[in-house]
Amino acid sequence: MVEALKKRRWAARLTWAGALLCFGSVAAALIAAIGAGRGFWHFGAGFSVLRYAFFAAIPGILLALAGAIVAGRVRPRLVLVNLAALVVAGIFVGFLGNQVRTARSVPPIHDIATNLEDYPRFYRLRVRDDNLAEVPDMGRADLAALEPRERWKAIHREHYGDIATIRVPWSREETIQRARALAESRGWEIVTADAERGIVEAVDTSRFFRFKDNVVVRVRPVTDGTGSIVDMRSISRVGVSDIGVNARRVREFLADLRRG
Repeated sequence: MVEALKKRRWAARLTWAGALLCFGSVAAALIAAIGAGRGFWHFGAGFSVLRYAFFAAIPGILLALAGAIVAGRVRPRLVLVNLAALVVAGIFVGFLGNQVRTARSVPPIHDIATNLEDYPRFYRLRVRDDNLAEVPDMGRADLAALEPRERWKAIHREHYGDIATIRVPWSREETIQRARALAESRGWEIVTADAERGIVEAVDTSRFFRFKDNVVVRVRPVTDGTGSIVDMRSISRVGVSDIGVNARRVREFLADLRRG
């Protein structure tokens, strides 16, 4: 009887300790992200909370797993609490872990363009003053020897060589209309859609941290009148690395535009 009572107590302790860490870490991460997105604190502080929440969730998962095993024998009702904690924290840890893995697999740049020598210019949106002032050399002597802008171009060509100008069969005016409609379907905020200039400018905002990235699509008519040439540029307003977001945005947008 005494032994059974001890096991029930341990099941409860493990369950609630695991639940506190699992649910608490996820709640802290959400508050950190949403608060940064609303401007209550700097996004750097939000990232710091995410890091601590990640490391808090891992022991929480272990405690919840142990709690589920112990509770399964003496307090079956607590198993559901442990399973819920495991699922919530597992998704959170898996998501953040994947983000870290992605960040390590992409180059530390945040400005992506289809044409590095004649990249599209923004008319209404402003490019941050330090846009290409800090371009990490990735520990390579050949990159360290280059000026920041040339280093950016070298890194861009090496890692994003597939991102290039595309050609479409529509007039400039129709291509601008299609590009605007496509941007709107993605939930981007349209800032400029000028068929005469052949420019679409838009802002894409992330869900939680509310990071804003500036996007410009430039359309030029082909000289023989058989279609248009489309270039695109996507820039993060903050940070050095973008975890590959801008490259993915450009690839997917141009692929969808080409498909019509």
